[in-house]
Parts: sequence; C-alpha cells; structure tokens
Amino acid sequence: MKRKRLRPFVVPTLSFILLFSLFISTFFMKVSSSPTNNLHYVTDIILGNRLPVMNITNKTINYPYTNKNVTIGKTFYDYKASEESQEKSIIKYDDTYMQNSGVDFVCEEVFDVLSVLDGEVISVSEDETVGKVVKIQHDNNYVSVYQGLSEVSVRKGDKVIQNQVLGKSGTNKIDEELGNHLHFELYINNVMQNPTNYLGKSINEIKGE
Repeated sequence: MKRKRLRPFVVPTLSFILLFSLFISTFFMKVSSSPTNNLHYVTDIILGNRLPVMNITNKTINYPYTNKNVTIGKTFYDYKASEESQEKSIIKYDDTYMQNSGVDFVCEEVFDVLSVLDGEVISVSEDETVGKVVKIQHDNNYVSVYQGLSEVSVRKGDKVIQNQVLGKSGTNKIDEELGNHLHFELYINNVMQNPTNYLGKSINEIKGE
C-alpha cells in the first residue's frame, strides 16, 4: 500500500502556526502576571487632564489691529496723568466736554478691527452718535468694546478667537474730527481701564504688576 506524502508547503506552515501560538501564549502569561498598578490606560491619561491643552492665563492681549499705519489719535483720560496729557484726552461734543473712556486708533485708510482675545460676542448695536459697537466677554472678567465701526462681521452669541476680524474701522459723530478710526475700551471686573496699560502684555504679566 502506498503512503500519502505531505505536500512541501504543509510542514513549514504547521511549524509557523505552532511557533506563533507559543509566542502568543507566552506574551499573555507575562501580561497577566504583571502588577496592575503599573498599567496606564490611554483613556485615563486623556480623561484625567494630566496635561493642559493650553494655558489661557498666559495669553497676550493683542492690539485690535495689524495695520502698521495705525496710530493713537486720542488717549485714555487718566486721573493720575499729567495735566497736559489729560487735556489731550478731553472730547468736545455738542458743546459738552467729556473724558475719553478708551483709546482712539486712527488711520487714513479703513482697517480691519480684530478681537484682542478669545471670547464671546455679548452685544452688537448701532448708535446714531457712536456708530456700530461690538462688545466681547473674555475670560478673567475682561470685556473689550469696539466702537465706531463702519462694518460688523459678527453677531451676538458668536464665539470668536484672538485676532478674528470683527469688522472695519469707521467714523462717528462724537469723535468726528478724528476721521477714520476705532474707539477701543477695556473693562476688568466692570471697571474701566486704560487700554494702553494692557495691550501687548500677557495676563500673567498684568497680574504680577
């Protein structure tokens, strides 16, 4: 009686399967015998927030424009400033003298108005005297106000990011002599601040002062 012979490829295949099964068994035995307190799960690392994605407290408060031709046309009225400086911060409108509540950035050409920080648009309004106004709530109880815009690109409730275009500079009746400009105001904890003391600085730097 003639014996059946195995085909040439069968023996190597069986050998591979046997070795592979042995390797898998050894691997799982090692894993099962390892102390569980040395295991680190991906979900634990992600959900545990061990590494913050971004340190928002160290963000820099950017200027509300990038156009290099923009200059300061009228400064904030500071009670601690010199008398000469205070005189330059007085606004005359309809035979009434008022203290400037922000900084007026002027330019001969219309320029983009940008958000100084990430935040949420809490109001968009238009007034016959001051023009179109956008107000943004930021973290750390910061609120920025952009006044006298000719165009507005955002709506109330919009989430905005730093340097996002909010609109374009324009004119208004209360600062008519300045021509094309942006009137910018900054509030911290509902208290009016001099924007020039904060623009270009990080939140941490401001807190350390």
